[in-house]
Amino acid sequence: QVQLVESGGGLVQAGGSLRLSCAASGRTFSSSAMGWFRLAPGKEREFVGYISSSGGVTNYADSVKGRFTISRDNAKNTVYLQMNSLKSEDTAVYYCGRRSSYSGSYLVPANYDYWGQGTQVTVSS
Repeated sequence: QVQLVESGGGLVQAGGSLRLSCAASGRTFSSSAMGWFRLAPGKEREFVGYISSSGGVTNYADSVKGRFTISRDNAKNTVYLQMNSLKSEDTAVYYCGRRSSYSGSYLVPANYDYWGQGTQVTVSS
């Protein structure tokens, strides 16, 4: 069983920064690729970024590329999402997920088997 707990969300002005954390339980974290997704009102869950199990590979949605950075600390069982230059359109609930296998696209939520409860990010303009 894997549990994921996000934290670090909040209210920030446009142009500001936040760092989200996703703490994982379980012994398989260091061998698990992880992803961040977000859900805004009236929209579908949207891919934000991905990080491989070692942290050596990262990928980002075009909408956040150059502003957001994913990292991980396997010794702490934690993955991070550093968000800079925030915009009002970044307002959403942010979720971390564990990728269930490498056979499907990391862009698709269905290929993640565990999710956290989400953390709200609100960017005021």
